[in-house]
Amino acid sequence: MRTEEIVWGGVSKDGIPALVSPKFVPPEEAPWLWDGEQVFGVEIEGDARAYPHRVMDWHEMANDTVGGVPVALAYCTLCGSGVLFESEVAGRAAPFEFGSSGLLYRSNKLMYDRETLSLWNHYTGQPVVGPLARETIELKTRPLAVLRWADWKRRYPKTRVLSLDTGHRRDYTPGRPYGDYFASSGLMFPARTDDATLRPKDIVLAVRDGGRHRAWPMRLFRGGRVLNDAIGTRPVVVVGDGWSDTLRVWERADLTFDSRLDGPASTPEALYDAAGTRWRVTEEALIAPDGRRLARLPAHNAYWFAFAGFTGRNGSVFTE
Repeated sequence: MRTEEIVWGGVSKDGIPALVSPKFVPPEEAPWLWDGEQVFGVEIEGDARAYPHRVMDWHEMANDTVGGVPVALAYCTLCGSGVLFESEVAGRAAPFEFGSSGLLYRSNKLMYDRETLSLWNHYTGQPVVGPLARETIELKTRPLAVLRWADWKRRYPKTRVLSLDTGHRRDYTPGRPYGDYFASSGLMFPARTDDATLRPKDIVLAVRDGGRHRAWPMRLFRGGRVLNDAIGTRPVVVVGDGWSDTLRVWERADLTFDSRLDGPASTPEALYDAAGTRWRVTEEALIAPDGRRLARLPAHNAYWFAFAGFTGRNGSVFTE
């Protein structure tokens, strides 16, 4: 990271207040949440939770425990990207608790941990400035879904949803406080926009697999699609619907999947390979009747400028 490119984002440390062990309610206690609104969906060990964008726009960080796993949902509104990290690291006494530093790198947020005050890269989950910067720490990422509330609660009817009782007084009306930014083509802070393959704020799904990075433009999945592709030499299958900005990526080994789906592309119940085998869909893996599993790869939505500016020559994008 080029530290000379770190800039102040106009707010102080914790000026955007992180959520810590937030409250959740069942769907019937959240009539304020419209079916068409986007949420971040998380499911771990049968514990399904939804984090509405309208709430996360104001907080950008949620420190939580899902399915017994300490996690941190880090959301960079400026780069359109939410990433779910495990906040527990082997060898450390307690999970990290994260907040927003108020600093940016190429219009990507830098979070910080409250134990050492080190700055962390939101994209990689690695400390980049401070006491931990020289340690070989990288937070494990977990699969995270971005989809409409109606789709998530249909798939997980027993889900719980983040409560508006956050302990902070905010106007949680949809579109506040970044509605104008989301609707515009412009950026608020310096970023690298020299790669003209896509428009700077085109939405892509981004996957990082070791030192390789791959992006799929959301617009190519409008109406639903199953795409057999690869990250380097690693075969993957990408499934989703670009109209709802919802894509997922799984390993596919030496298999090829066809276009058949059980259920909508945004929340399919099953995929079919070329031999006709039905693979049940979970948030963690594709599961065959004989017990074979194809792991889901952690991925996140992002604006093109954020992906291209961070990955540079190590990134590739699927085009037609």
